[in-house]
Amino acid sequence: MEAALAFCRDCLSPAGPAPRCPSCGSPRVARHPELARMTIAHVDCDAFFAAIEKRDDPSLADQPVIIGGGRRGVVSTACYIARIYGVKSAMPMFKALKLCPHAVVVKPNMAKYVEAGRAVRAKMLALTPLVEPLSIDEAFLDLGGTSALHKAPPAVTLARFAQEVEREIGISVSVGLASNKFLAKIASDLDKPRGFSVLSIEEAPAFLAPRPVSFLWGVGPAFAGSLMRDGFRTIGDLQRADPKDLARRYGDGGLRLSRLAFGRDERSVNPVHERKSVGAETTFDADLKTFDELSVHLYRMCERVADRLRKDDIAGRTVTLKLKTADFRLRTRAGALPHPTRLAGRLYEAACAMLRREADGSAFRLIGVSLSDLGPAAEADPRDLVDNRGERLAAVETAVAALRDRFGRDAVDRAFARRPKRE
Repeated sequence: MEAALAFCRDCLSPAGPAPRCPSCGSPRVARHPELARMTIAHVDCDAFFAAIEKRDDPSLADQPVIIGGGRRGVVSTACYIARIYGVKSAMPMFKALKLCPHAVVVKPNMAKYVEAGRAVRAKMLALTPLVEPLSIDEAFLDLGGTSALHKAPPAVTLARFAQEVEREIGISVSVGLASNKFLAKIASDLDKPRGFSVLSIEEAPAFLAPRPVSFLWGVGPAFAGSLMRDGFRTIGDLQRADPKDLARRYGDGGLRLSRLAFGRDERSVNPVHERKSVGAETTFDADLKTFDELSVHLYRMCERVADRLRKDDIAGRTVTLKLKTADFRLRTRAGALPHPTRLAGRLYEAACAMLRREADGSAFRLIGVSLSDLGPAAEADPRDLVDNRGERLAAVETAVAALRDRFGRDAVDRAFARRPKRE
């Protein structure tokens, strides 16, 4: 019988049954009966935004750090020290600061985070071409068939990768290793930060059984509520159910639930990750009511979206306006353009028409805009022999973008002259 793989995550030396590495004495020994056969990984950067800020400012190392906007914004990321106090991502800032009043609050620096995320992604792609990004700081990897290339099993290759990320990029990652994506994603959360966990298909049913149905991939609050009303509160309840009954109740989704309840997931790692939309939003320091006030912020968000479209060489056709009232009620309005666009001006005109209808005197705390139905930039903003505004807009926005790229975003501040007049 083949001996179970065990190795030290610090010096990568083979390890025996002892709890510490026989070579360096480290307690960080990876050991699992199925470790040598696992090839699907989920890699997640630990408290990514906060880790970047701590890397760049060593004085923050032992401080609780929250990445987010002003008191009316939300938490983008909280470091693990801040999480001890109960601070979580997406939590309102006022609540986070109530839980941890001595936290250091840092405004997000997306350009810096994107640069670090790309560096981590490049290291992933050096391991395997089968990398499926989920966000700037996490991805699935399929390392099947890479042992000969890296002269090591996937588990050892991933441990070496984690070391390189710490040494060369200055942040840590957690790795989940399994035989499928669902279990790999679960495993990566089991031992954060700097984790390295394995979850086999044989272990999955017992591990999943006591957990709530909302733990399953694809089960949001509404679906979880329906399942609980039908008597399915835990994953164990789903395990005991007849798959035919689940299919009768919930269609194809019921069969998917039955498979996931036992840890079965047939999805492959797909390196082609299709982006569905590009958007930007901002939370105001004080509630805004008037069309004039809101439209200034709306144009800035349109510029941000246009910048991202330009950098990624894409365009879109469906414009969505997002507003959140002072009492946290969400309003969204959407409309399709005649042609795809990548111009802030065109995006603003469409969104502003929607805003005009929504600016009814209500107080708003947030505004955002997004563009979907994405496609190549070559299809955007076709020439119009009658109306050549598109060419003028494109020329102006291209010139402004070039100046900002060279001298910084604050180098050019455009006059707000194209705001449509109210009727």
